[in-house]
This record gives sequence, structure tokens and C-alpha cells, in this order.
Amino acid sequence: MSVAVHMSPIPRSRIQTWLHDYTELTKMRVTTLIVMTAWCGFYFGALKNGVSSLSWSLLHALLGVGLVSAGTAALNEVMEYDVDARMRRTADRPLPSGRMSLLHGTIAGVLLTVGGAFYLAMAANALTGLLALATAFVYLAAYTPLKRVHPICTFVGAIPGAMPGVLGWVAARGRLEWGALVMFAIVFFWQFPHFYSIAWLYRDDYAAGNIRMLPAIEQDGRGTGRRILLYSLGLIPVSLAPTFLGMSGTTYAIGAIVMGIAYCYFGARLAQLGLPMSAPPSKQRARQLLRASIIYLPLLFALMMINGVK
Repeated sequence: MSVAVHMSPIPRSRIQTWLHDYTELTKMRVTTLIVMTAWCGFYFGALKNGVSSLSWSLLHALLGVGLVSAGTAALNEVMEYDVDARMRRTADRPLPSGRMSLLHGTIAGVLLTVGGAFYLAMAANALTGLLALATAFVYLAAYTPLKRVHPICTFVGAIPGAMPGVLGWVAARGRLEWGALVMFAIVFFWQFPHFYSIAWLYRDDYAAGNIRMLPAIEQDGRGTGRRILLYSLGLIPVSLAPTFLGMSGTTYAIGAIVMGIAYCYFGARLAQLGLPMSAPPSKQRARQLLRASIIYLPLLFALMMINGVK
């Protein structure tokens, strides 16, 4: 005779709940990717200065960028708490679920954003702090409200989304240069297949939240597919710019071409499928493109840094 033993889940402590909620509020996974991109920008800016990229200056820059990113994410969730409440994938976030008040989220977001920008101005240089604050402003004042108005929101949002590498470069160099613009362009082009694949996967959720991204408002996905192909193809020559500018060598260039072709392949498979966007095979290919995008960017930047030219 066997006896079934039912184990009750161990309840979270107050500290665990608080940490989990702040991780959600500040979108820690996205913030981590932003900090990694800023690190790459700082690395090449430091090479131009002929100094070590592993220094206290790097730590100050990454901390400041991380604080601004976390604060901007928190304020974004404050502004969109009602939208998040209508979407299944976000309904359990701390604000729409009621675990955290809007006042709490607002105070935390303002302190992190303004404090991070001030920290960058003091620890790195004034231009970095100003650019970080301007990035947060465009994200919150332009991109966030446009998401409920028009599909152009994706283009507008790609501008602040492409700034982390620029912030890292400027933190190391103190000025804008062609290398910083290259970092901007790579992330700018990369974002479109990435975000369109997310919106493709969660188009029903986005429609419920009245998010007007292109995959959420068109029925056949043709316009989205064309844009995915356009930007993934454009990313290949853009990703070769570091070699032409003497930032990275031939090994990086070969790797960038191979990875760019692979990125295009996953985008083309989705764009040319010809099935309704809600069909399971269509969702599967959108998920594969999303995974490819998540692998592509860190791998590209890692290769760029490994094959960096002093």
C-alpha cells in the first residue's frame, strides 16, 4: 500500500517577493542586455584612448547605464500598468497585480533614472549623463505613448533602444565619434526582426492591450515579413562597418557575415511561410527567429571585442 505525499510549495519570504517584484519592475533581463551592449561600446572607446577597458571607469559607466535602464523600465511599467493588466504575459507584474503601488513604482523609477544620469555625469562625463537622460525621455515621452497610436512606434523605439553602445563609447571617450554611430546602427537594425518576432508571437495579447505594433494590427503578416527581411538584410553590411573603420579584424568580418546570413535565414523562413500569423507553424518560426536574435547580438559583440584592433 502506497501513500501519496503532497508537498506544499514553500512560500516566498518578504525579501524574496520584494526582489522578484523589483526584478520584474526594472525588466532585469533587458537591463542586463543593455549593460552588456554598453560594455562593448566602452571597450572600443577605451581602445581608442589606449587605456584598459577593465577599470573603475568601466564599472562606473555600466552601473550608471544600468540604473538609467532600470528606472526607465520602471516608469514604462507605471505608464502602461493598465495595458499590462489586459495582457496575459504581463498581468502578473507587480503594478497590475497590485503587489506594488503606482506611487512606489513612480518614485523608484524617477530615483533610478535621474540618479543614474547624474551618476554618469559625475563619474564619467556630462555628455554621457545628458545622453542617458535624453534616451530615457524619448523612450517614455515618444515611444511609450505611440505604442497605442501607430505602428511607427517600433521605429521610434529603436532609437533609444540603440543607444547603450553609444553611451558606453561616450563614457570612455567623452565625445560622439563614428565608432559610436556604428554601435548605434548595428543595434538599430537588429531590433526590428527581434521586436517583430515578439509581437508576432504575442499579437493576441498586444491586440487585447491595444498595442498598435504592426503584427498586432495586420492579418496576413506580409508587411511584417517584408520589414523583417529588409532590416535583417541591411544588418549585414552595417555589421561589417567595424572592420572598415579598423575597430575589428577579418575574423570578426567573416563571423558577422555568417551570423548575418543565419539571421536572414530565420527571418526569411517566417516571412515566406504564407500561413496565418496565429497558425502554430507560424508561431513556431517566430519563436525561432526570436531565439536567433537573442543569440545573434551578444555573440556578434563578443566576437567584435575578441577580434578588436588596438
